[in-house]
Amino acid sequence: MPLQPARLEFNPDGTPFSASYGDIYHSAHGGPAQARHVFLGGNDLPARWRKRDRFVILETGFGLGLNFLATWQAWRADPARCRRLHFISIEKHPFSAADLGIAQQAWPEFAGLAGELQRHWPPLTTGIHRLQLDDDRLILTLVFGDASTRLREVDAAVDAFYLDGFAPASNPELWSLPTCKALARLAAPSATLATWCLARSARDALAAVEFDLERRPGFAARREMLVGRFRSRRPERRPLPAERRAIVIGAGIAGSTVAHRLAAAGWQVTVLEQAEAPGQGASGNLAGMLRPLPSADDNRISRLTRAGFLATCALLKTLPEVRWAPCGVLQLARDTAHEALQARTVAVLGLPPEVVQFADAARASALLDRPLATGGWWFPGGGWVQPSSLCRAALAAYPEHIDAIYRVAVDSLKQVKSGWQALAANGEVLAEAPVVVMAGGIAAPRFSQFAWLPQVAARGQVSHLPAASVPPLGIVVSRHAYAIPAVDGYCVAGATFSLDDDEMADRPADHQENLVQLELTLPGFSRGIAPESLAGRVGMRPLSPDRLPIVGPVPAASPGSSNSRLHSLPRLPGLWCVQGFGARGITWSALMADLLVSRIEGDPLPLERDLVDALDPGRFLLRSARKADQEITNDGDSPGSLTRLSD
Repeated sequence: MPLQPARLEFNPDGTPFSASYGDIYHSAHGGPAQARHVFLGGNDLPARWRKRDRFVILETGFGLGLNFLATWQAWRADPARCRRLHFISIEKHPFSAADLGIAQQAWPEFAGLAGELQRHWPPLTTGIHRLQLDDDRLILTLVFGDASTRLREVDAAVDAFYLDGFAPASNPELWSLPTCKALARLAAPSATLATWCLARSARDALAAVEFDLERRPGFAARREMLVGRFRSRRPERRPLPAERRAIVIGAGIAGSTVAHRLAAAGWQVTVLEQAEAPGQGASGNLAGMLRPLPSADDNRISRLTRAGFLATCALLKTLPEVRWAPCGVLQLARDTAHEALQARTVAVLGLPPEVVQFADAARASALLDRPLATGGWWFPGGGWVQPSSLCRAALAAYPEHIDAIYRVAVDSLKQVKSGWQALAANGEVLAEAPVVVMAGGIAAPRFSQFAWLPQVAARGQVSHLPAASVPPLGIVVSRHAYAIPAVDGYCVAGATFSLDDDEMADRPADHQENLVQLELTLPGFSRGIAPESLAGRVGMRPLSPDRLPIVGPVPAASPGSSNSRLHSLPRLPGLWCVQGFGARGITWSALMADLLVSRIEGDPLPLERDLVDALDPGRFLLRSARKADQEITNDGDSPGSLTRLSD
């Protein structure tokens, strides 16, 4: 179901009001004071976060952001504050950035913080959005959707709960027993809660899930408020790293963005790269396309590419040295039936126009400034990125934390008492650290710890068309092939796709294929260009059988039975991987880096739990075990196959 944004409405006294729920967003008397008294004071903040490395708050109902702004201000003003503050907030009906800007003018004491929040505010799409604020020291994780269902998708260990939804009479699901069970699942040891709600149903539900409750003096007209403490003695599920030192193998777009996120979290990172500079392998193309990939059923790849697209756009805005252009991407329909499907998909998903629009043939022709027979998807925020420049900028962003070493070939990994050693072929120790992240692309399966990895290499060749030989192109266009506006005098077009092909030299036959596909995409665009006159580039892209990235802790061994689950798989301590991006390295890199580092740190995760599991490296071992059981049951008559991977 498409996200339904909130409407900004006011009572006669100027208090923000929701007609849908028949309730106000905050007290008519002293909104900031109410936030400080009920939610900060009720959770004994700022005292409880002082001198902590990490503190996690979860709020049910972001509303106008009042509680968040009050918390941010209090955290900033506290000299003994925690090193990093995570604030998770769930909102079924979020406001637009423009409406937030209007409403937050009522609180001039938050003007600077409110302005920064509004500048980072994401498009209103269902799912999880991660905002890196205050120099990466405050992380706001917004979950857009119904808390009664979205809470089950959150993966975090929460220290304090702000229960600030509309009243139980207006929104009973938010205060129901199943919702309170979801809160308890997320609670860290000694977690606290605070709420203005005193309804008996809410108190009974919270007490039933092991919260000890007490009443405290309320605020203004509310005589009392409710606070609670989680009494369960469960062990700490998200321990902090004992030492923040890591080795990252590979300085392509996967390794560079992982190193960037580790450094932002305070890690000392050694990056080992066999090439003489970052971004020389599959990340070495002159330019690549950045856009999401919608589907009518909003499947996993669609959810991941949308989240990845938004995360990459956010990262690019923080790295001014990256060469990129948000010129827009036009994804043309293959035929009239596909055009109808594209139009229907946009209507069904209900995504905001800044993410995707349907452009009919007339509008598409105007966007491209040439006649077209069909329309297609228009991604106004998409564009092109030079991946090697992203690699360089990411590694250069934290020079005091990242040591990138080039022209070194890692031959093997050795587990030692202190963690891991990266060894050269002659046995020389190139680096040693408690944590190793494998981001070596197609080279990963050569290491014994990754011999099980069902990753294949796909050869892709792009063609460099001299800009003077083709009509001017102002946007990225894609159909059977893609074409990117001129970069350094060349229009990049492609790309071919072939398995079991390790030829690294570009081939005229592949240039011919690119030209043929480009002619089907833009008739006449490359007329007169001889394939043998073209130069280009070949890249070997690491692909997974299910077209999804491979991100997470590395399994130690195959599961004992087909009934094993991901959480019960033994893992190699300190060994992680971020692999299998295929042709979507630009789109997925920032999000996958955030996911990996969040898992290493034990932080709240930037993706829903089902997507995290879908990316876990252990999924392939579980599938192998289940397939083996099936083959035994079927007397071995169930051979497997590798599905061709493409958009």
